[in-house]
Amino acid sequence: MACDLVGRNFVSMLDFSREEILEVLETARKLKAAGVPVMPQGEPVKAMPLQNRTLAMIFQKPSLRTRVSFETGMTQLGGHAIYLAPTDISLGKRETTEDIAIVLSRYADIIMARVFGHDIVEDLAKHSTVPVINGLSDYEHPCQIMADFQTIIERKGKLDGVKTCYIGDGNNVANSLMLGAARVGMHMTVITPKGFEPKSEVFKTATEAAVSTGARIAVSNEMSAIDGADVLYTDVWASMGQEAEAQQRKSNFAGYTIDEKAMKIAAPDATILHCLPAHYGEEIDYQTSRLPSSAIFDQAENRMHAQKAIMLHLVG
Repeated sequence: MACDLVGRNFVSMLDFSREEILEVLETARKLKAAGVPVMPQGEPVKAMPLQNRTLAMIFQKPSLRTRVSFETGMTQLGGHAIYLAPTDISLGKRETTEDIAIVLSRYADIIMARVFGHDIVEDLAKHSTVPVINGLSDYEHPCQIMADFQTIIERKGKLDGVKTCYIGDGNNVANSLMLGAARVGMHMTVITPKGFEPKSEVFKTATEAAVSTGARIAVSNEMSAIDGADVLYTDVWASMGQEAEAQQRKSNFAGYTIDEKAMKIAAPDATILHCLPAHYGEEIDYQTSRLPSSAIFDQAENRMHAQKAIMLHLVG
């Protein structure tokens, strides 16, 4: 293995260098292509590489893709995953996050956390003695972006120089896309209504990180910014925890939709991505989601392959 990630955490896209991201993605490609476990070096293995290893999965937020992809992936690698529901672990309430991290480190080989506050997953990583993976926080969604990158490579053959436009709320997905794009040299424009842009500090950090790779990071309020885009990406207008704002957001985000009109502005072979779940008729229409250029279900499948690769590299 050229890059040694053993024992590291994956809380943010910035936790991995460009070379490390690309190496993990190459492992994910090999895992998907082989259909059987392979080590990061690429050779198939007779024994399950994570046999007798345990993944502790902490969930504050429910999820279809995160739970099933991690649990299935761990099983395929020969390991075991334990689902810890919100009522099983009341983070910071019944006991401190520090104590939970220390205790789980004595039982499990990896901890994955899908939480509300980003500070929670950072606290877990600070006090854990085993690798911690951010399955989602309100600030970043790095595992999703690794699957996105794998999908873009499958469709475009590369990441470097690919023009990607994200249309929607400046949320955790937008944050991780900007940071990840900056790392790998992918051009990234976040297109959102006024008042819903990503946090300025994320944009600043991504712009600074992009200097070494030549990535162009931008934020726009105009749908015309998708002109010539190689990839169009969207997410729901109201994320989990924003249900009270959903009706107002429908008005705020009207027109910020991937549909036939948008596809005519983007590059003729533009790939469509959506991290799901989709609200058809809002951020994307059903017909467009089913076009041959749509990779949304490849993207969902790749969550499992990318996460398997991440776990293999972190555990060794």
